[in-house]
Amino acid sequence: MVRASLTAAKVTEAAAELADEAGPDGLTVSALARRLGVRDASLYSHVKNLRDLRVRIALLASVEMTDRIGSAVAGRAGKDALIAFADAYRQYALDHPGRYAVSQMGFSPEEVADSAGLRRSVELTYGMLRAYGLTEPDLTDAARMLRSTFHGYIHLELSGGFGHPRDVQESWTRSLEALHVLLENWPARPDRSK
Repeated sequence: MVRASLTAAKVTEAAAELADEAGPDGLTVSALARRLGVRDASLYSHVKNLRDLRVRIALLASVEMTDRIGSAVAGRAGKDALIAFADAYRQYALDHPGRYAVSQMGFSPEEVADSAGLRRSVELTYGMLRAYGLTEPDLTDAARMLRSTFHGYIHLELSGGFGHPRDVQESWTRSLEALHVLLENWPARPDRSK
């Protein structure tokens, strides 16, 4: 029997907490059912399967992260916005490593089509990059570069991949300064008509 107080939102939140504590591999329907004090079958009244649960966590994470980033970048532009954006992005991932990891999985367009968090993420990213004078297709190229840089750094940091004694925060700060210089000096697209 499903507990009367259990809802899809509460199941998702509990799953997100479990993912943060146990990592994405520790997130199973059985583990979540134990955490909630219900039988596995009871959860299927609220979520279709483990994949659906992961999609729900990713959508939750996208809203949480973009709320944090939106607050951080409000009223800022250029280097100040880039640093605020990047710091908020990184801190969210460090605070919620399981949610962040789940949100980086590949999802089909249909699974995330109605995601306000993902739409806002694109808006925030492109808005910040437009302050550098970028237009398409450079906006998309720069957004992909930032995401891969941030994600790569965070992935290495969370997995203990930085073994050098240099302070990780200092390296992060210098990396953001370098990204700012790169964005200010974005290379011109080659003239393919020649």
